[in-house]
This record gives sequence, structure tokens and C-alpha cells, in this order.
Amino acid sequence: MSSGNSALDASVLVLNKLFMAVHIITVRRAFCLLCKDLAEVVNLEEGQFVSYDFESWREVSVYRAQNFRQEDDDWVRTFNSQIQVPRVVRLFAYEKMPKHTVKFNRRNIFARDNNQCQYCGKKHATSELSLDHVVPRSQGGASTWENVVCACVGCNVRKGGRTPKQAHLSLIRKPEKPKRSPLLNLKLTHRKYQSWKTFLDNAYWSVELK
Repeated sequence: MSSGNSALDASVLVLNKLFMAVHIITVRRAFCLLCKDLAEVVNLEEGQFVSYDFESWREVSVYRAQNFRQEDDDWVRTFNSQIQVPRVVRLFAYEKMPKHTVKFNRRNIFARDNNQCQYCGKKHATSELSLDHVVPRSQGGASTWENVVCACVGCNVRKGGRTPKQAHLSLIRKPEKPKRSPLLNLKLTHRKYQSWKTFLDNAYWSVELK
């Protein structure tokens, strides 16, 4: 169980008016939307999704804090009580459709490859990884999802300006464009975000992190 600042570091999935996933936001932003009555909490209970406004969610939180605390719950302490961090909120007036593109950037490439060098297979801190063009730009290689991978410094130096075949290296997996945000996929590996899957597994859209 977490509370205080650690709880505020959690993420909240945002649905539009039609219950389609459109964003991921901070806990602070979620509570701001709830306080302004711009959104409601959507909570999974015994296989069903139940909606709460801010006041009713506060009341439920007080009861749960005393009787039904779960290991994966996050809690924010107020002046005289604690409020459970919601995992999903739904906007009342937002009807725009989700974006379909996943941004091609360093953060998403590292997330797609799970901070794992695509040549030696070892995991590294982000600061110890670089991006490598599988087919070097000097040989006409493009900066695309299918041609850029994470590589550790050692493998990158060993490969140099050559193709993997020329450098006697091989990729541990074929690089591809993700169908949805790689950072979202990483979050779905955490048990506390499992309720998001209902809104994502049957979706044909991508959720873009903000």
C-alpha cells in the first residue's frame, strides 16, 4: 500500500464520453477533473464497472480504508482522511476519438525494446543505452521503427557503421512499429493497472502518454 507522494506518481487512464481510452494522466490531474465535476471515477467491482462522482468516491474511500485495503491500492492523504487513487476516470463532455499514431521518439523506442540491447540481449539503464540504425544511414538506412533499435555501448561500438551481418551480429527480435504506446504496455505489466485492459484489449486505437 502506498500513500503520500508515491501515490501521486501513479497514472490514471482517461476515457472519453463514449468509454474509449484517450489519455493517461497524473493523479493530480485526475483529482482536479473530479473536483471540478468534469469527470467521474469508473471502478471495477466484482467484474462490473461502477461510476462515482467525487463526493461518493470520497465516501467509498473512507469505508475501504477501514475495511478493504488491497496491496496494490494507492492512497492520497487529506487533512482528515484518505482518498483511494482511481485507476480510470471518464470525461463527461469529451467526445473526440483517440489518436492512432505512436510517436517515433527515443523514449518509446527504449520502452518498446524494454531497455534491452537488441544485439546482446542484456538490460541496461537508459543512460547506458544508445540508438542504433540496423542498416546504417551511411548505407541508406532510414530513421524508422523498423530500422532503429536499442543497443548497449559495447555492441554499438562493435557494430560501427556496418550492418549486423557485416559485423557478425544478429538481432534478438525483429524491430516493428508498436500498435499502441510501448509505455502503456509496460504499465500493463503492473498488477494495479489490470483494470485498464478491458478498455484496451478490444481497442483499435493507441493511447498516447502525455
